[in-house]
Amino acid sequence: MKKKIGVISLGCPKNLIDSEIMLGLIKNCEYEIVNEKEEAQILIVNTCGFIESAKQESINTILEMAECKKDRCELLIVTGCLAERYKGDIINEIPEVDACVGTGNVALICDVIEKAYKGEKQVLYGKLDDTSYLNTERVVSTKNGFAYLKIAEGCDNCCTYCIIPSLRGRFRSRNMEDVLLEAESLSKNGAKEIILVAQDTTRYGLDIYGKKMLSELLRKLSSIDDVKWIRLLYCYPEEIDEELVNEISQNNKVLKYLDIPFQHASDKVLKAMGRRGTSNEYKKLIMDLRSRIPGIVLRTSVIVGFPGETEEDFNELYKFFSEYKVDRLGVFSYSREENTPASKYKNQISSKTIKKRFDLMMDLQKETMDLNNSFRLDKIYPTIVEGVADDGIFYIGRTYAEAPDIDSLIYFTSEEPVQIGDIVKVKIMNIDNYDLIGAVTNEFTE
Repeated sequence: MKKKIGVISLGCPKNLIDSEIMLGLIKNCEYEIVNEKEEAQILIVNTCGFIESAKQESINTILEMAECKKDRCELLIVTGCLAERYKGDIINEIPEVDACVGTGNVALICDVIEKAYKGEKQVLYGKLDDTSYLNTERVVSTKNGFAYLKIAEGCDNCCTYCIIPSLRGRFRSRNMEDVLLEAESLSKNGAKEIILVAQDTTRYGLDIYGKKMLSELLRKLSSIDDVKWIRLLYCYPEEIDEELVNEISQNNKVLKYLDIPFQHASDKVLKAMGRRGTSNEYKKLIMDLRSRIPGIVLRTSVIVGFPGETEEDFNELYKFFSEYKVDRLGVFSYSREENTPASKYKNQISSKTIKKRFDLMMDLQKETMDLNNSFRLDKIYPTIVEGVADDGIFYIGRTYAEAPDIDSLIYFTSEEPVQIGDIVKVKIMNIDNYDLIGAVTNEFTE
């Protein structure tokens, strides 16, 4: 009888892809994949270890799964960023854990399981120089008409607050042929929307081809018939060049949506963060994108409470987003991570001040979202169907303006049944907080 395995994936889409790769390997090793932890004889927790809140979620999940060893669970394996970051600490401090597998060793998961059953406690880390494991056929866990596609691993942007380069290694692109093969496979399995991810998608190809190749990759991906939408996440502002802007503007399959992490708008803070851009360059980029790509939706993220962030610095940040009103804004409170340069900076900001600044930025963004949503009333948008709402009345979907998992949703009705992955025209009729409500229509729209 096959052993039953359950995988709990935490953190970002890039981590989810690693979980799906492990599921593919597990499936080929003749294990049975189950969705309920109560059924699993082997539990794998693929962790995030990026910031304090993510670490705490990972630890809490490990402890929760450890309780399962009192019943049916025979093995508990911890993988991912937390396992890479803390190496032997987890296995020493949580005796229920049978193995720790870092980010560079996920391809060994079946071997790890076999050895764990023989009583061997394993701690695998390092090996942060490989991308070949990404060519493993994944078991895609999302069945909502989209799939993430990792085009590179690691990061060369050594931001002073970030631990990612030590957890994921140097930036390394995948061969374009491998990326295209995976995209074709994902599309044949029902993914109408392909979402490109990496720590920095805009640097794709620079390390292996000697030049940035994202624009060419977009052109080749768009030639795959079953791929209808292509979405770009994690585009560093200083790497967005003329060729990429032209490609986004002219390629009908590339969604007019860009995720560009600015992180701040004070030049002093940006320099302390180790960022290469300036506030004026960010302003110019926003204006250029909006003038050349009408209707483009811009998402960014900022950190409040970075060490040394004065009231004047914060006011610059607040004024920047008051004026430029970026469509989507993720606000993060600074997390003091050990072994980062910023953790040793003087003038650390109090948690009370950080919370105040966080709340002010969130209130500002709520005003921007309300304004933007009001402009969308009575307009018609192609909308990808993701499923049915819990009430059974509304369908759930997204337009080009919403990325999965991080942005709001479209709730809509349809007189005719629609299927997951269908792209239908939805007229926006109402607003419900951040989400929008509409109905499928046959009205004409550009």
